[in-house]
Amino acid sequence: MTKKKYLVTSALIYANGPLHIGHLLEYIQTDIFVRFLRLLGEDVIYVCADDMHGTPIQVNAEKQGMKPEDFAMRFHREHKEDFSKFLISFDSYSHTNTHINEKFTNLFFETLRKKGYIYTKPIFVMYCPQCKRFLPDRFVKGICPKCGAPEQYGDICEKCGSTYNVFELKEPRCAICGAKPEKRESEHFFFRLSAFSDKLKDWLLQNKELQPEIVNYVKNWIKESLKDWCISRDKPYFGFKIPNAKDKFFYVWFDAPIGYISATEEFCKKTGLDVFKDYWKNDKCEIIHFIGKDIVYFHFLFWPAMLMGAEFNLPKAIYVHGMVTVEKEKMSKSRGTFILAREFIERFKEPEFLRFYYTSMVSKKLGDVDFSEDEFKHFINAELIGNIANFCYRVLSFLNKNFASTIGSFSEDHHVITECKKEFNKIKEYYKELNFRDAVKHILKVASLGNAYFQKEEPWKIVKKDVCKAHEAASICANIVKNLAILLQPILPRFSAELEKQLNLSGLKWDDLGFELKEHVIGKAEIILKKIE
Repeated sequence: MTKKKYLVTSALIYANGPLHIGHLLEYIQTDIFVRFLRLLGEDVIYVCADDMHGTPIQVNAEKQGMKPEDFAMRFHREHKEDFSKFLISFDSYSHTNTHINEKFTNLFFETLRKKGYIYTKPIFVMYCPQCKRFLPDRFVKGICPKCGAPEQYGDICEKCGSTYNVFELKEPRCAICGAKPEKRESEHFFFRLSAFSDKLKDWLLQNKELQPEIVNYVKNWIKESLKDWCISRDKPYFGFKIPNAKDKFFYVWFDAPIGYISATEEFCKKTGLDVFKDYWKNDKCEIIHFIGKDIVYFHFLFWPAMLMGAEFNLPKAIYVHGMVTVEKEKMSKSRGTFILAREFIERFKEPEFLRFYYTSMVSKKLGDVDFSEDEFKHFINAELIGNIANFCYRVLSFLNKNFASTIGSFSEDHHVITECKKEFNKIKEYYKELNFRDAVKHILKVASLGNAYFQKEEPWKIVKKDVCKAHEAASICANIVKNLAILLQPILPRFSAELEKQLNLSGLKWDDLGFELKEHVIGKAEIILKKIE
């Protein structure tokens, strides 16, 4: 029987600026899920890429006197470095401006065109007479025609979530120079999204892995009737040229999600696997996307419809998370609440602190996450350092000092062992359900059980008069340390690896949970994490 495969992705980050802590939420959440599957021994890969096309990159590159490719590649390299610092374990991290991605983009285009899902028609588009260029929807700003919110884009309102035609926007202006744009006619390519309404509805209703609140949200869009989607842009535009079409380029949102497939192909080239047989056309492969709530429309409508039309696998699940606020406010440079990934490491030194803090707040339910510096410091110092790290160091250093670094034998007929074992299955289910908040809560309970038992037994007091009892208590607690190293591995991979090293173990998996570690010599205990001052 062929083993199930998992292909997991995070949304492609735009190569137009540095990573901030808002970006990191999604990649940390995805990485924890992937590391958990690896811990179970599952066949899983994690692929992602930088989204490198579109007008914003082109315009910003021009402002700096750079080629768009060079401008985007600079951020691509920086993103890879930052992700590495936060221990994000991609199996393949690429970008969309590759020959492989162009190959797959053309494959999708030709397949969909031959099936009648792509057609051309003349339309009016916005043109800036001052900039002398056609303006993509995202480079027209104005007042939302649905809710009246100012400073909204020409295709979607970030405040109410409505989508609309750029000409419906009230008081439109060029987002580059501020001039009033004018209508001009141009022939463009369209994808028949409307042809997939029934199929998309069936997919939404039949897929029990999707979040109910998102399904209801997307169903309303389908109910209002889906409009065909313009997938081309006029020059000047940084992207792939459409074959046999003069001065027309693929809209960034057409080739960007195809980047998931091209990143998979790059992984397959290194490993000898097949992008179709093993992943994107394999019935035994589960494709799982993690995305933010701001790109629901593209991932629940356009992307699945493209996959249906081109006969690729549909995602088994698309997990949507909320936004990150800082001190209950939207991140803002002027308010000093815009925290870059690199600034976080400079200030707090330890990237695993952010991983642990975020994990303590996220679940499968859609909800925003707030970064409060005071709450962050208190939680890390009290729980990660006080409850977990200090317990591990106390136990292992006690064995170093008093028992020649040896874990001894003990009876498993102890209340603390029974209680810890009860927690293991709960934590496994919470990880599986992406209820990381409760996984952390119950991991902390395991640490608390260990702390309470160590305090109650007081082995440091009784070691001289009852050596056996003191050794038994320390040995049981050393097994709890080993179990914490396993339970925390998806969240704190570096901390867990250091605990493994100090325990003189390696390659711990989920199946190693338990209290079988006896008559075993450990290494030297070291303090791994220190409090935030």
